[in-house]
Amino acid sequence: MTTDLERVLGYQDAQNDDGDMVQVAENLLMMSFWTAEMCQAVINAAEAVGGFEPNPDDPVPGHEISLAVISPRLYENLMIDLGERIWPQLQQKWPLIDYCGLRDAFIIKYSLDGQTDLRIHHDVAQVSASVKLNDSYEGAELEFPQQSFTNRNVPVGSLLAWPSLVTHPHQTLPLTGGIKYGLTIWFELPEQYN
Repeated sequence: MTTDLERVLGYQDAQNDDGDMVQVAENLLMMSFWTAEMCQAVINAAEAVGGFEPNPDDPVPGHEISLAVISPRLYENLMIDLGERIWPQLQQKWPLIDYCGLRDAFIIKYSLDGQTDLRIHHDVAQVSASVKLNDSYEGAELEFPQQSFTNRNVPVGSLLAWPSLVTHPHQTLPLTGGIKYGLTIWFELPEQYN
């Protein structure tokens, strides 16, 4: 039986390849990504490290912690997995994107005694993605108003991906119960845009 430590540090039994990539709204793609056990292991690791804090320089601050702070090895394994397994799937839909690594990947936490929502915004990234890490909460759906889509029915461990910047502003609606954890991934812009 794989332990949380083996999952987080060794990226063991982390991947879920059970489903095909599907378009759930205009230029909003969903695919299998992590197992539910990996999602829980990452939540446990984030809570053990602690430090869910908003960055005061962030124009859209959230109670978050980078995977690189939790474990540099986890961050590196995630970057390799995304580049080898996920990016080729995304290129099927968006053939002109170039994999340039990650800008960041972080866990964001929503709780009734902390952050309960996130205002509408867009990301400064080539492609953005979100992974629902748990579903034991109420409210706090990730909403894309222009695409008339929320992640309410997205399974735990599935990855949603979308073009960043202009076309996909999004927000997190207010949490009404429980604690929500999500993984946010920002794929680096090509160098000519930095």
